[in-house]
Amino acid sequence: MRKYGRPFCAALLVSFFFSVALAQDPTKVEPTHYKLAFENEYVQVVNVHYGPHEKSSLHAHMGGVVVVLTSGHLKFTDENGKTQEVFAKPGDPRWFPPFKHKVENLGETSYNAVYIGIKSKHLANEASLKAGPSEMDEQTRKLVADALLAAMK
Repeated sequence: MRKYGRPFCAALLVSFFFSVALAQDPTKVEPTHYKLAFENEYVQVVNVHYGPHEKSSLHAHMGGVVVVLTSGHLKFTDENGKTQEVFAKPGDPRWFPPFKHKVENLGETSYNAVYIGIKSKHLANEASLKAGPSEMDEQTRKLVADALLAAMK
């Protein structure tokens, strides 16, 4: 019994950490708000939807770009309890490094967006270092918004 103790404990520990990491994936812990649209070895594309006054539990996102499809008044709470209110406008694209948060739709209408996460931590971190401000220039914003809106038709 003793010779199986360490391997069993190690396997249990690995499965625990794997389940904790998996549990923070928004498509797993918040399937009402986050639906997988596309995934390959490089990116994960997630459709985001919050009805009026809906809230999420704590979840994690890999580094990536969110593009707003419909207006929204949102409150974000990070893993340390810091809050930020955002008034999102259609076509707004923003870069985010990996993060954890809760979301609350403070508005009377549904909020929709697309999150394009970069799976490679190395590439996501490199993009974060080179990204500078999280806002894109107006030309890039328009191109990304037009492409996403056209894809939804």
